[in-house]
Amino acid sequence: MPTRVPIVRPDLGAEEAEAAARVVRSGWIMQGPEVAAFEAELAAAVGAPHAVAVSSGTTALELALRVVGVGLGDEVVTVSHSFVATANVVVAVGARPVLVDVEDDTLGMDPRRLETAMSSRTKAILCVHQLGMPCDLPVLLGIAARHGVPLIEDAACAIGSELQVGDHFERIGRPHGRIACFSFHPRKVITTGDGGMLTTGSADLAARLRLLRSHAMSVSPEARDRDPLARESYVEPAFNYRMTDLQAAVGRPQLRRLDASVAERRRLAAAVTGALADHPVLVPPTERTGRRTNWQSYPARLRYGAAMTQDQVLRWFSDRGIACRRGVTNIHQEPAYAGRSSWSGGPFPVSERLREATVMLPLFHGMTSEEQGLVFAALRDLRPA
Repeated sequence: MPTRVPIVRPDLGAEEAEAAARVVRSGWIMQGPEVAAFEAELAAAVGAPHAVAVSSGTTALELALRVVGVGLGDEVVTVSHSFVATANVVVAVGARPVLVDVEDDTLGMDPRRLETAMSSRTKAILCVHQLGMPCDLPVLLGIAARHGVPLIEDAACAIGSELQVGDHFERIGRPHGRIACFSFHPRKVITTGDGGMLTTGSADLAARLRLLRSHAMSVSPEARDRDPLARESYVEPAFNYRMTDLQAAVGRPQLRRLDASVAERRRLAAAVTGALADHPVLVPPTERTGRRTNWQSYPARLRYGAAMTQDQVLRWFSDRGIACRRGVTNIHQEPAYAGRSSWSGGPFPVSERLREATVMLPLFHGMTSEEQGLVFAALRDLRPA
């Protein structure tokens, strides 16, 4: 059956089209004033002193590791239950990923596993706010402080998610760890087609990130445009990790709608959770007290002892034109990393169970009432044969 309900639909419309047209008319389409404005607006939205835009969430992670000093022969402790880029960036800077298991409810790094995986070669901790669900950041930060290593947040999915600090909530991306890294891939709450952003409380780190995203060129494109006689130099080997003004312009209207978008996702998630109360096949995810996810995705899970497999549930929805997905990948099970026990801090019983028992249901702001009705009807009728 043709897809009637997608797993996600990017929130793009007339505002984004006009923003892109504005950039085209301006004649400046590479990194420029739109990128600078997007950076300032995102920093304000999450409460960060500094934000630096880059070409993708993956390049954001790689640059974060580089600027905190991770390099050849070092180790970075991270999770296996994540998109493969989380480990790939560690390899890209010449270091070794040490993979650990996650907690069953937060889907984030298990602090107990972190402690046992750290060594004298550990130069950074890379935690992941998986699917926008905040991990146990306060405990992880405490461990990082005791060991004197920086903590980097893979916040690719977590724009708009919040963590309670004292008596108030703060958004992920406000400086908690050393750097937080966001993605603007089409499945995210905000998309620029592709793109990423780093936030930090350090002016020095922000300056170095801006240098490295543009071939480590000593004169910025904006400064060179103002002074055509400026003579640039290239102070270290680096690459082109810039975001374009076209991308930034498309992201800015969505950022202005972030509060409303997250509120709508939370409303939809609450409705799906209600529909799964006492469901015979699926159980809803849970949020810990003091965490507010943006519900980038809705990871339902097979009920223990349910008489249906993950494949059967996925087929059920597909036959009704509803797109669903399996759970998050496990890096240690991917061909690029499988069998490399020296890179592993396993075992990974929770990660492996989550991969096989999770069914991602469609949930996104902008879902029509018809689309919602189709999903709820399919959930209502989902029963073992």
